Amino acid sequence: MSFAALLIIKPIYGLTQDSLKTTISGKVIDAVTGEIIPMVTVKVSGSSISTSTNNLGRFKLIIDNTYKQLSFNFVGYQAIIRNIHPGKSNELLVKMRSSQTQLKEVKITSGKKLKYRNKGNPAVELIQQVIDHKNINQPTSADYLQYNQYERIGLSFYNLSDKFLNGKFFSKYKFLLDTAQVINGQKQTALPVFFNEKLSRYYYRKKPQKAITILDAQKQTDIVKFIDTAGLDIYLNRLYGDKIEIYDNNIFILTNQFLSPIADHAPDFYKFFIVDTIQVGKQKLVELNFTPRNKGDLLFEGKILVTLDGRYSVASCELNVNKQININFMRSLKVKLDFTPDSSRRYELIKSDVTADFGLFKNKGAAVFGERIVFYSNYKVNKPQPAIFYTGKSMQQEPNADQLDTTYWAQHRSDTLTRQQAQIYAHVNTLEGMRSYKRLTWFASTFFGGYGDAGPVEIGPTGAFLAYDDVEGLRLELGARTTPKFNKTIYLEGYGAYGTKDGQFKYDLSTYIALNKTPFYKYPNDYFKISYLYDINIPGYSYFINNQQEALASFHSGKSDFYLYSRIFSIDYVKDFENHFSYDITLRNWTQQAAGTLVYQYNTPGNPLVDFLTTTEAGIRLRYAPHEQIIQGTQYRRTIYSKYPIINLQINHGFKDILNGSYNFTDINTTIVKRFYLSQLGFTDVTLLGNYLAGKVPFPLLNISPANQSFAYQQDAYNLMDYLEFVSDHYAGINVTQSFNGFFLNKIPLVEHLKLREYFTFKALYGGLRNENNPFYSSNLYKFPLPANGTNGTYALGNTPYIEMGLGIGNILKCIRVDVIRRFDYLDHPNISPYGVKFSFNPDL
Repeated sequence: MSFAALLIIKPIYGLTQDSLKTTISGKVIDAVTGEIIPMVTVKVSGSSISTSTNNLGRFKLIIDNTYKQLSFNFVGYQAIIRNIHPGKSNELLVKMRSSQTQLKEVKITSGKKLKYRNKGNPAVELIQQVIDHKNINQPTSADYLQYNQYERIGLSFYNLSDKFLNGKFFSKYKFLLDTAQVINGQKQTALPVFFNEKLSRYYYRKKPQKAITILDAQKQTDIVKFIDTAGLDIYLNRLYGDKIEIYDNNIFILTNQFLSPIADHAPDFYKFFIVDTIQVGKQKLVELNFTPRNKGDLLFEGKILVTLDGRYSVASCELNVNKQININFMRSLKVKLDFTPDSSRRYELIKSDVTADFGLFKNKGAAVFGERIVFYSNYKVNKPQPAIFYTGKSMQQEPNADQLDTTYWAQHRSDTLTRQQAQIYAHVNTLEGMRSYKRLTWFASTFFGGYGDAGPVEIGPTGAFLAYDDVEGLRLELGARTTPKFNKTIYLEGYGAYGTKDGQFKYDLSTYIALNKTPFYKYPNDYFKISYLYDINIPGYSYFINNQQEALASFHSGKSDFYLYSRIFSIDYVKDFENHFSYDITLRNWTQQAAGTLVYQYNTPGNPLVDFLTTTEAGIRLRYAPHEQIIQGTQYRRTIYSKYPIINLQINHGFKDILNGSYNFTDINTTIVKRFYLSQLGFTDVTLLGNYLAGKVPFPLLNISPANQSFAYQQDAYNLMDYLEFVSDHYAGINVTQSFNGFFLNKIPLVEHLKLREYFTFKALYGGLRNENNPFYSSNLYKFPLPANGTNGTYALGNTPYIEMGLGIGNILKCIRVDVIRRFDYLDHPNISPYGVKFSFNPDL
């Protein structure tokens, strides 16, 4: 055969061979949401040929032209059969619908109810195998682990009334609406208010344990400019499950710990049922349903797929909650976790999808819907980085991570945004240029943040404009502070106040020099502060009262006429570090003047009166809060509770004869605050206190135990102690608050539906007063105030500890807590009652 003939025949032969093949490629998505579905089994009908969709939901097969159908199967979805064209190239878009499997109550028709048992139950025996094999299936069982992560979280308002959507006010903002958002399986018209995307890399080392996250890119937009959106992002991640690990005993979500259905003691809290055996490719899986034994507890219901390959891995799971669970305002919660096996048969998490929606009412009215989706890819197991890599910071960020363009995101996203999601960024840019939106944001930030923006100056805090107390009467106050628009380095702050009863004008003037050009009211701090204050307060009691308690704190039980006016000049340097260690160095000159029935009077012959008490002090405050996450307010930062402790150490030293200082002394205070999560039993907040004061000083400079005579419950004060009742120069104390989250009340008939929550509190203070600081044993000290006109007087904390305990019922009308408290010691003091009732207003999930 000639070479020319070969050139002619070979292409013809090649075409003939290609015509004997069928090429099928395509993408599988959810028919309702449009989201991609990875790990769908794609099988050629009538053969053993199969493949699976990748992380982008795509697949490709090249088969003989004798086959005419493909089947698509995935857990939680209805199976689909699609016809193909043999001998041709087929491009398919496959839309799968959820099977909407719902747990149904088992009904026994024999006339006798069958009691559920763990013993001899094959479902429980199987779940016990899963529990026993957790140590080999957990991601942290590997010595080294790394993967890439794409995360997306969004928040939207939905079920908005037609009157609002079609009204004049909203008419100019209709372009913001997403008319195709899928919420609880149905298309809804929603108003997106927050949208955030992140790309990051995660590295884990087992011994010594170290986890490092490197943020490669992030992109965020929102229309709620009146709150701290950086803090909102952190809070939403905590709310929607920052990192859901099914193999952990407890799953932290919605600010609570839920017991995992494969926790060590899960069979004691859950009921399990085998539903079906499923063949996915070559792998045989068992589907189990589970439901809580008590529907009010913090437990899931749903289904889980378990492998039968000897490892008993979780291949997929769905976690939902029932409507009787003791969580406020929540309408639904759904968690879906998808896993895929690697080459070593370890099932790795490839997708986490958490949705939850909240509303004031369970089934009607406007609501908030949030969804957090995370895709995991490029797993590498036991492939360590160089040792020096693990010495780096736990949280790292690449330069310009906030400035990457749309092309970068399109190339690196593990998922494709819907058309509406992609438009959010442009819509918000348009919105921010609208004058009406700027006005609306101003009113919202003034109302929620407490400061009215006036360009280079903010007026506030608005919550302090009007107050009332027994000494001042009606207190009128006006304050302001400058913003970065005035100067990014120098900030001014101050207020003026007038009491209609005492006729005194009070004020506070402060100047801040921000070395990092960050406002003093935002994290991180790095500033000098010079201030001068003249105001009134109660000895041992901070004048500041949380806004939510102001209405109650204006009213007090018992009688207290002990007040003092203070003039304080201070110079501070405050520094925060990235690891949430901080220090505050202070120089202070403080002049006190007794007021009300409080009198400063020597115990020497003639009992001369003291008009003013002046101290000159130098102090340092150290604070360490490892792994702390915060929400930045307009005035203060709020720590998001976690399992990590917060440690404070304060040391003050007084200097005599410097700037009229009257005494030499050293005062050392320390506190350690820690929350312990107890799964189904809620959580315990523990505060340890300690103090030692060296030197001889009069009682106003001793440690005055923090008391609370208001009707509002205060966690850090002694709620049945009178103001200025106890003083000491050394003490140790413990405060314990146990929140049971309704664990017991959820099980009481006729009460369980109220969704009440139980609290137990215990406070003990043990210390004393050395004779050198006790005016009954040492001269040249101030006399203790004596009981008079219904007041208690002042006493030295003795060898008997002060103890009070309380039982509380919370979540009354979803926002009120009532505590009944008993005081056990020092009941012989005048006008002391062993029992008291305190109230607090605390709406919570």
